[in-house]
Amino acid sequence: MSQPEVMKYIQCYPDHIIQPVQQLLENKKLLPWFEQRYPQRHDIQSEKALFQYTVAIKNQFMKKTAPLSKVIYDSKIHLINHALGLHTYVSRVHGNKVKAKNEIRIAQVFKQAPEPLLRMLVVHELAHLKEKEHNKAFYQLCCHMEPNYHQLELDARLFMMVQDLKEK
Repeated sequence: MSQPEVMKYIQCYPDHIIQPVQQLLENKKLLPWFEQRYPQRHDIQSEKALFQYTVAIKNQFMKKTAPLSKVIYDSKIHLINHALGLHTYVSRVHGNKVKAKNEIRIAQVFKQAPEPLLRMLVVHELAHLKEKEHNKAFYQLCCHMEPNYHQLELDARLFMMVQDLKEK
């Protein structure tokens, strides 16, 4: 994958963030830099473990929100939606009752990610339980649950760049 193609993950960031990343890419140092920054991967490999991990964060910060029915790794997310995670609210009619379920899907690639990046993604999707839009209240909630949220969001994008470089 060429340099401009991997830069797609951070194209919306300001130049003072893009330029150092471009420098790392040009000098073929992005991968070693990232590996040094995040030397370990998490061990949350099963969907049961991912569900428990997510519910623990939810219970710590958002006890009064609707329960989660499912949290899974999804191999189709990144390819179809250009997203890293999805929160879905599924309503089904059962007789004369409407049953609603909240589901979170995390991109399969995050099975191999460092734990802080997985946490950021889980926090992001949990925040959608209260705030549907990416507005100020949404990001305030994300930062409440994960104070380093914005840095981790950037690092998750760098992780995606690293994954693309590894595939070359």
